[in-house]
Amino acid sequence: MSMISINGGVCAAQGFMAASYAAEIRKKGRDDMAMIFSKEPCTVAGTFTSNVVKAAPVVWDKNIVASGNTVHAVVVNSGIANACTGKEGMDACKAEAKCVAEQFGDTFSAEAVLVASTGVIGMQLPVDKMLDAISGMIPLLDSDEAHATMASKAIMTTDTVNKEFAVEFELDGKKVHIGGMTKGSGMIHPRMCTMLCFLTTDVSISKELLQKALSEDIVDTFNMISVDGDTSTNDTCVILANGTAGNKEIVAEDADYEAFKSALHQVNATLATRMAADGEGASHLFTAKVVGAKSKDEARTLARSVVSSTLTKAAIYGRDANWGRILCAMGYSGASFDPEKVDLYFVNDIGKIAVYRQGVPLDFDEDFAAEILGYQEVTALIEMNEGSETATAWGCDLTHEYVDINADYRT
Repeated sequence: MSMISINGGVCAAQGFMAASYAAEIRKKGRDDMAMIFSKEPCTVAGTFTSNVVKAAPVVWDKNIVASGNTVHAVVVNSGIANACTGKEGMDACKAEAKCVAEQFGDTFSAEAVLVASTGVIGMQLPVDKMLDAISGMIPLLDSDEAHATMASKAIMTTDTVNKEFAVEFELDGKKVHIGGMTKGSGMIHPRMCTMLCFLTTDVSISKELLQKALSEDIVDTFNMISVDGDTSTNDTCVILANGTAGNKEIVAEDADYEAFKSALHQVNATLATRMAADGEGASHLFTAKVVGAKSKDEARTLARSVVSSTLTKAAIYGRDANWGRILCAMGYSGASFDPEKVDLYFVNDIGKIAVYRQGVPLDFDEDFAAEILGYQEVTALIEMNEGSETATAWGCDLTHEYVDINADYRT
């Protein structure tokens, strides 16, 4: 399949528009609300936080996804999470969705509008401000790249960069697209891990297969990233498909479905990696690649444990090739393996250095290892030598700045 990356984010797919607005939810002087809109009704699929404490917008969106209703819009705010807010929080979701529907002349219902929030837990949303912002935002909707980018910036909290990506490929003789935007820098941990992800596509595909593709792909993308070991109350990943590309609807797990899955994986993996690299206070993107494992689940478990290890993350920050931290994280992961078969390397663009082989520590060049670990992207390559399965997890180092950011996040 020929696939190319393109600009445009959530507006790369035909028929989608975006806008942003400054509602001044917590701070003045920056856009803090965003909207994605499709005039054509969209099939929707979603995955949500595994945290028992679920924010009001998560509950609202889960009900819509489960209902099978088509969707026309998504409204997102940053600054306040609308979590642990009781009935008032749910009423806020309904008010937002109802306002959007009314602005479009009630051509669709409030149940055709998804909502999402990110920010401080326990505060109530300033609903009046947000309804005014929705009214002001709708006339600004446009389908160009600039509006997609502005929307991706409006949903940021502690993120230092916005995150958007899109691809173009061919199905049924038609050019089709998948685009997306994410936010997430802290409270990120691999259990449908505060991340928000909004994906759009002009592909025509059944709801069942859209959900299957998304649910299966997050296992090796968004569920393989970790910044700090905290699973948020608000984690949401939704994909909207409006079918405007005109391809024959995908209703079977055929070649077109596999092509769609491949493109979706490219978008999700790119966005997931960018979130890991932008972890709060991070100075390194830290990747753990496990190869030669007995099973896929074991490979995933080992890789996730390594990137989630506080001591390993601290060692990466200190440019310390402390391979013992990695072996320790593997050992308590819950996976069963023989440590005397493991080979361990640190790798990046400038080279590869072996530090542990077959149960024995190696005498390696500490200066060269520190040089490798000094680069922005570092990989721990872990060869299990027990099978043929692989998995990759993405994380970041743990820095003093992470503590500084989170020590006064609320106040």
